[in-house]
Amino acid sequence: MSALRRSDIDLNTGTVRVRAAFVERSTGEMVLGPPKSKAGRRIVGIPQAVIPPLREHLTTYVPDDPGALVFPGVKGGPLRRSGFNTRTRWVDVVKDMGLPGLHLHDLRHTGNMFAAESGAGLKDLMARMGHDNVRAAMIYQHAVRGADRAITDAIDRQINRSEDDGPAEAMAPVS
Repeated sequence: MSALRRSDIDLNTGTVRVRAAFVERSTGEMVLGPPKSKAGRRIVGIPQAVIPPLREHLTTYVPDDPGALVFPGVKGGPLRRSGFNTRTRWVDVVKDMGLPGLHLHDLRHTGNMFAAESGAGLKDLMARMGHDNVRAAMIYQHAVRGADRAITDAIDRQINRSEDDGPAEAMAPVS
């Protein structure tokens, strides 16, 4: 997020290109480099509901320069982790929303749970999340455990349909 530039966001296609990340060294130096994993470089769809506020953010806060940071720090450089809460008034904003204690990373977790609930396969989820190992992506699979109810209900519908149609129709191959 801290390395996103205006040119990484395409509101017409509804995508964001993740290609870099800032890392804060123990010396305080901010170093631009690739994302943590090879899978971290990716293009991700932006939900339509997010596009209007993102457009407003770009118009209001981001210079009309392709290289401008989307979420800059106080002096226009990269936003430091240590300055995030102050710069965004995060603690006050989430408290006003009735969500005290919500952390920024909780939003990523929620988005990944929504993605898992979409029914997408593990490889597609890993690509969206920027994970290059199954173990990391599986954290979000608990969100789809409720899918077992939908699967069971679908099986029940098939059984009930076959009881109504008779055994020959139920066993016929699906074309």
